[in-house]
Amino acid sequence: HARMEQFLAVAVAHFLALLIPGVDFFLIARTTMTSGWRSASGACVGIACANGVFVTVAFCGLSVVTNPTVLLAVQGAGGVFLIVMGIAFLRARADVELAAPVRVGRTSWTRNLGLGLASGLLNPKNALFYASLAATLTAASAGARTLYGAWMVAVVLAWDLFVAVALGSERALAGLARLLPWLTRAAGGVLGLLGLGMIGTLAASLVG
Repeated sequence: HARMEQFLAVAVAHFLALLIPGVDFFLIARTTMTSGWRSASGACVGIACANGVFVTVAFCGLSVVTNPTVLLAVQGAGGVFLIVMGIAFLRARADVELAAPVRVGRTSWTRNLGLGLASGLLNPKNALFYASLAATLTAASAGARTLYGAWMVAVVLAWDLFVAVALGSERALAGLARLLPWLTRAAGGVLGLLGLGMIGTLAASLVG
């Protein structure tokens, strides 16, 4: 009974965190609306793999996930990545891409896999979230932690695929056709600002 309550608490906390739109959501949404959900599934798999890395490291009790130097390096690299992504979004010709035939190939899927992996790994919030979650599970057995970790990675993948399929439907694409250029620019602006904020916070911490 106690284990079930603990599992439900972990599952609910993790799912609520997933519901908050972040960098991964913008990446999946943009990729889905320009290339289709099948191509965007590569980003979904990459994001899930990145979460799997953080879950494994945190649940194995490795302090590297909360090491200040590692977090600063991830923050710097993540900030640069977000700025680059933001600029790419702002420069993209979304209206032309949406009108073009969707072509899903292995290269495109693999490229999105890499983008998803980078997006997940270069987000220090993921590292801190799983590290804090692991700290509440120190009394849990290795088997229970393995179950929790596998569940969370599976839920991340399932939720991201759901978002991709929902946004990739013909009805959703038809409704977003005119809005896509503006959504792309808005997402680019948000990603760029997030990246600048991360770099600014990093610079302030180094100077201080």
